[in-house]
Amino acid sequence: MERLKTVTAILWLFAGLLILAVSDSAVAANSMRVTTEQNTASVYSGEQVLMRYRYRDVPYKPYADQLFTPGGVNILLDAPSDHQHHHALMFAVTADGVNFWEEHQAPGRQLHRRFCDTRIDSRKDVAFAGFSEQLDWENPQSGELLLKEQRALEVCRLTEPAVTLLTWQSRFEPPKSKESVTLTGSHYHGLGLRFIRSMDNDGEFRNADGKTGTIFRGDERLVRSRWCAYTAKADGKDVTVAMFDHPGNERHPATWFTMTKPFAYLSATLALHKEPLKVASGNPLVLRYGAALWDGRAENDVIEKLYKRWAAWPRETTATPKPQ
Repeated sequence: MERLKTVTAILWLFAGLLILAVSDSAVAANSMRVTTEQNTASVYSGEQVLMRYRYRDVPYKPYADQLFTPGGVNILLDAPSDHQHHHALMFAVTADGVNFWEEHQAPGRQLHRRFCDTRIDSRKDVAFAGFSEQLDWENPQSGELLLKEQRALEVCRLTEPAVTLLTWQSRFEPPKSKESVTLTGSHYHGLGLRFIRSMDNDGEFRNADGKTGTIFRGDERLVRSRWCAYTAKADGKDVTVAMFDHPGNERHPATWFTMTKPFAYLSATLALHKEPLKVASGNPLVLRYGAALWDGRAENDVIEKLYKRWAAWPRETTATPKPQ
C-alpha cells in the first residue's frame, strides 16, 4: 500500500510538471505575435520587436531592415550612402543573367505577391512567430518571370543565454513556362547582412572550423564552414551575430564572404562565382539559413551548441509556405 501511494504521488508530480511545462510553453507562445502593416511585417515578443520586414514600398526586393538582440540593439543597416543597394538582411543572386543584387543597369525585381501563412507556435521549450510569402523574380525589361520563390521567416527568443534567432528559408523553382533557371553571381551574392556603422572596422570574424579563409581581394575573404560569426561593438557594447548554414542545403557547408574594411559585411553564398547552379522544373531548391544574435561576446562553444540545436529542428519551419 505504501509503495502504491509513493508511485501515485510520483505520477501526480510528473503530471503536474508536464502541465506546468505545457502551460509555460503556451504562455511563451502567447507572448509572440506578428503584425502586418501596409509596407512592413514585424515579429514581437511581448511589446519588444524582434524583427521588421519590408515587403512593399521597396525599390527592388523585400528584406529584413531591423533585427534586434535580446537587449534591444538593432544590428542592421539599410541602404547606406556608400552602397544603397545593401538592404540590411537580404537574399539576392543573378538568375538567367539578370542581376537581382546590384540595383543599376536594369536590375531584376523580387515582387511580393502575397502572404501565404502567418503562424505562432511552440516547439519543446521554444516559442516561434513567423510568416511565409510568395515572390516572383522578374526581368523588368522583358516582363519575363524567371523564378518563383516561397519564403518563410521565423523568429524566436531563447534564454540561458538570451538569444534572438531568425530562420530564413527560401524554396525556389522555375515558373511553368521554363524548364530550368541558372543561378550565377558575384562572390558575395547570397543571403547578405550589412551591419550598423558602429560595428564597422574593429570587429572579429570567426567560423566553426577556425579557418582564416582565402583572400579574394583587399580585405575580402572566403571561407567554407557550417557557421560564421562576427563580434563587434554596437554603440559601445559588444554584440555577436552568427549565421548558420543548414546541413541539408545545397553545397553545404556554405562559402562565407566576410569583410571588415571599409565596412563590415557577412554573406552566406553558394560560391556561384565559381560554379553556376541549375534549378530544374520539378526539383525545387530549398535553402535554410539562421541568424543568431547575442548581447556581449558569445564564445565558439556557445555558438556551436546553438547551431547543433537549430540544425536538428525539422527542416520545414512552422511557417513553411504552401506550394503554389
